[in-house]
Amino acid sequence: MTPVRAQNGTHGSDKQIQPPSILKAMKPSALKAATLALAALLAIAAITAFAAAESSNAARVKRLDGSTISSEEIDATVTRLMRAAKIPGAGIAILNDKRIVYLRAYGVRDKEKDLPLTRDSVMTAASLTKAAFAYLVMQLVEEGVLSLDKPVYQYLPQPLPEYSDYKDLAGDDRCKKITARMLLAHTSGFPNWRWANEDKKLNINFEPGSRFAYSGEGIQLLQLVVETVTNRSLTGLMRERIFLPFGMARTSMIWEPRFESDFANAYDGQDRSLGPQRRKHPDAAGSMQTTLGDYSRFLQAVMHGDGLRKETRDLILAPQIQILSRHEFPSLLNETTDENRSIRLSYGLGWGLYWTPYGEAFFKEGHDDGLRHYAVCLDKAGIGFLIMTNSENGEGIYKELLETLLKNTYTPIEWERFTPYDAKN
Repeated sequence: MTPVRAQNGTHGSDKQIQPPSILKAMKPSALKAATLALAALLAIAAITAFAAAESSNAARVKRLDGSTISSEEIDATVTRLMRAAKIPGAGIAILNDKRIVYLRAYGVRDKEKDLPLTRDSVMTAASLTKAAFAYLVMQLVEEGVLSLDKPVYQYLPQPLPEYSDYKDLAGDDRCKKITARMLLAHTSGFPNWRWANEDKKLNINFEPGSRFAYSGEGIQLLQLVVETVTNRSLTGLMRERIFLPFGMARTSMIWEPRFESDFANAYDGQDRSLGPQRRKHPDAAGSMQTTLGDYSRFLQAVMHGDGLRKETRDLILAPQIQILSRHEFPSLLNETTDENRSIRLSYGLGWGLYWTPYGEAFFKEGHDDGLRHYAVCLDKAGIGFLIMTNSENGEGIYKELLETLLKNTYTPIEWERFTPYDAKN
């Protein structure tokens, strides 16, 4: 479903904000040309750096416990699980020593035409988008354009309830307490989406900052703030600051005609095609169009802290709120549990966090109609994992894949409601 996004404020301009450097002395036209040229050079460098990892898969891949698994064993495991769970297409990326060492697509992107899924097949990233957007936000924080703890309404030229998408908040002064930190850590008090409310209106359900409740609405509010303070469309910002520098050549915040040559249809749980999502408007909560190859490059960049100072990158992965809810969704349920205290389940800035004997893990899910994705990385071990599927059955194989390919038995599977395929009714 396409959620409501903010319509007021500045969204269409592509004016370049001036970086805090010698480039400030340049004329605007020269500055833009220099910025684009630099971004292109960075993209070429990034793609070159990844070429070795993508040209051939490692014969053996290192797992968390120090053991290894062969590429043949990985292939056999993935294909077996896809067949058992009825998943048309899936892509797998594995990182060792914080670099891509295994990258392979399986199955089909179009069952009706029998077209193979490739590492360059475009899919909607769903909520994997949020983690990439958070990285952009932290660049702006590092540059002093945004503050994590300044109430976001103070960045807007008019009171928040005067924007048509936020008129429901009129009379609730708690909206003046909401900060970028709260929005990235999902503690704003907003529902995940207003359409889940009986009256379809946006509301604040608890004191902002007091508890975790996942919210796409919160990320969309932060998009409004980012586009307002930069006077830029999110499409251009993400392209220049994230996609080009990290070598994500087939990634965009909106659908582009060039994607027509290789894209994945989405499939429901009964293998019925839902087609692709040709998103027309940038949505920080879920519109990113990307590929297995590109998003694995993003994970590699995050593991290396590319584009950020170390202290900023460390802040992204610092716990902001402990999570005691029994399940991630529905996000506003009040049922709590102690089951995840042992792994110190929490949320950082754009990423979920948990602890293992091998160090901290950061993770992000992607869930949309006919699409299921999951990414998890462990810094200390230098090991990362990405799965992207074009099926609503995708979540059913996460548990066995993580345990077999990574020896990761610590994932909060029950909290995330990733019911294994062989446990479903």
